[in-house]
Amino acid sequence: MSSEQTTEDSEELAEGTLLSHLVELRSRLVKAFFAVLLVFLGLLPFSRQLFDIASAPLVAVLPGGQMIATEPLSPLVAPLKLSFLLALLIAMPVVLYQTWAFVAPGLYKKEKRFAFPLLASSIALFYLGVAFAYFVVFPLIFGFITSYASENINVMTDVSSYLGFVSIIVLAFGIAFEVPVATVLIVWTGLVTPEKLASARPYVFLTAFIVGMFLTPPDVFSQTLLAVPVYLLYELGLFMSRFFVGGREVDDDEAVATDG
Repeated sequence: MSSEQTTEDSEELAEGTLLSHLVELRSRLVKAFFAVLLVFLGLLPFSRQLFDIASAPLVAVLPGGQMIATEPLSPLVAPLKLSFLLALLIAMPVVLYQTWAFVAPGLYKKEKRFAFPLLASSIALFYLGVAFAYFVVFPLIFGFITSYASENINVMTDVSSYLGFVSIIVLAFGIAFEVPVATVLIVWTGLVTPEKLASARPYVFLTAFIVGMFLTPPDVFSQTLLAVPVYLLYELGLFMSRFFVGGREVDDDEAVATDG
């Protein structure tokens, strides 16, 4: 067989493999999209009630217990936006599973055993971050802001501004609660050891406040509410990574003994 024929066969094989991956990717994206769409359609009839629940932490401390709408379409658009964001959050396990199903065939068996619990942990931690923001952070922030306002200021929050604010906070806390997963991943890839991570505690503590400064409103109270949980989660990830590395070293020793 000539070298030209071999090159042509290799190009055809690569082209076929790329095409099959693109088809698989399209199928996974369509399934993820329809999962979000179905949840959104299910939430649509309850969009007003959902917005009432989402705005409850602020309404509870507002004078008069009411928000305002400064734009004509805000009373309609804000609940619809919230329903879509909630649909994305609720359907997130399906979206992440489709991502996992696309990536999994390219992983080794040992990597699959590690990746699936990591995926489940990341989903649970993200939801935990969202719940922490709603049940802990929102009442504290809104109570602090309304009580701090001068008597000459009539606190009246626009519904669209409120939705944008809480969306940023929820996303920030959901991502921040992924710190243990990120810590374990860094150790798993061999980029750093648990001992080095432990020695970097002061820098992590400072970085947590810097990240909180960018991801939360410009006040020390909000930054602290994000920075302290992030640092505690870093300690949790450090604790988990020590067990993980120890288990991996045992596996490697067993593999060497088997080969011997």
